[in-house]
Amino acid sequence: MASSVKRPPKFPVTKGCGRLITAPLPTCLLLGPREPKLLRVLAWAELTDPTFPRMKLFVGILLCSLVLGVSSQRWLTFLKEAGQGTKDMWRAYSDMREANYIGADKYFHARGNHDAAQRGPGGAWAAKVISDARENSQRVTDFFSHRSSGHGAQDSKADQAANEWGRSGKDPNHFRPAGLPRKY
Repeated sequence: MASSVKRPPKFPVTKGCGRLITAPLPTCLLLGPREPKLLRVLAWAELTDPTFPRMKLFVGILLCSLVLGVSSQRWLTFLKEAGQGTKDMWRAYSDMREANYIGADKYFHARGNHDAAQRGPGGAWAAKVISDARENSQRVTDFFSHRSSGHGAQDSKADQAANEWGRSGKDPNHFRPAGLPRKY
């Protein structure tokens, strides 16, 4: 027998931005005036923007990585340093490709990380992320290509040691091979 009791709607209708919208019940009920402003802004974005659910993952990953990389420093300064550090890493990579000098890769690893880390915490963060991504991508490509790029586990460890050496502020010339042109 059918019950005549009305149940509350699953998604209550609320009014916002001059139009009727539907909002998930938990978002409406959990965020009050005492909640942090960022949470209120995100909840409002969720209510008013129909494309918001598609952006959640990307924005969440970006914010989490920045929060983990930034302590009490200003965000814009951190982002500027990260951009400059990325340019330093690219310059070292370009120089390594241009020099095409056998045995110089550790020097360029150390130099790129050193230059980036000198920019500040943002540059050091960018250097670590780029260095780790580069080493991990070589492992993946070696695995799927069923051949070795000549970049085995020992060489990867040596590259990471040179990366850390440079990020720690030590002189990258420690890894400079004899005969490498002064230009680099």
